[in-house]
Amino acid sequence: MRIAIIGTGAIASYVQDAIAATSHTIAAFLVRPENVSEAPEHRVGSVAALPDELDLVIDCAGHGALREHGTAILERGLDLVSVSIGALADTDLSGALEAAAARGNARLHLASGAIGALDCLQSARIGTLEAVTYVGRKPPAGWKNSLAETLIDLDSLQSGAVTHFHGSAREAALQFPKNANVAAAVALAGVGFESTEVRLIADADTFENVHEIEALGDFGSFQFRIRGKSLPDNPRSSALAAMSVVSKLDQMSSRITI
Repeated sequence: MRIAIIGTGAIASYVQDAIAATSHTIAAFLVRPENVSEAPEHRVGSVAALPDELDLVIDCAGHGALREHGTAILERGLDLVSVSIGALADTDLSGALEAAAARGNARLHLASGAIGALDCLQSARIGTLEAVTYVGRKPPAGWKNSLAETLIDLDSLQSGAVTHFHGSAREAALQFPKNANVAAAVALAGVGFESTEVRLIADADTFENVHEIEALGDFGSFQFRIRGKSLPDNPRSSALAAMSVVSKLDQMSSRITI
């Protein structure tokens, strides 16, 4: 496939390196217009400037990039893979993306990001899912530059854990756009944004980002926990989020998938 990548950060770099070991080709990078003149070859500043005969665009740049470029990419008839799942908590954006995909006969593929067990949730919702809870736990520094700073004193939290948010997945994704992609992924795979219960915790006794899902339904019940590591190039970027993009690309190009 001929692929364009949105962004040049840590996740984009990981994806670029992974694609280099495959038969796929990176045809362009979509970056901010002011960065085009300083950037190497194959950098463009708009969807209209993307080269012809692309097969896929991969968004590695966050919620703002999906808002700015998503509808134009889909209307152009290009499939789009995105890690910006939390942006879909905005019902206006979600509706606009779906309508654009219909007009362009394209598809928006959401990479699973920093969490697993979504396939189990998707299967379980075919029956009756009675309750789904997501708990996100990070060290206090992991909540810097977020709403949590106004709710608790992160600097003084030297031991123990404090829950600074308890509400729906939609509220979590909208209030914590840089921290709640996982909550949005769980909601979309399971019982939806309104019915998914979310707790966000600052925990001074952990040095990792810990994600937990609990689900109960007529299938039975399950509990899932992952302790996520970050990418070496950026401690704010999940390694598994980057890996999930490459995994999605593998699924899309394989004849047999699971």
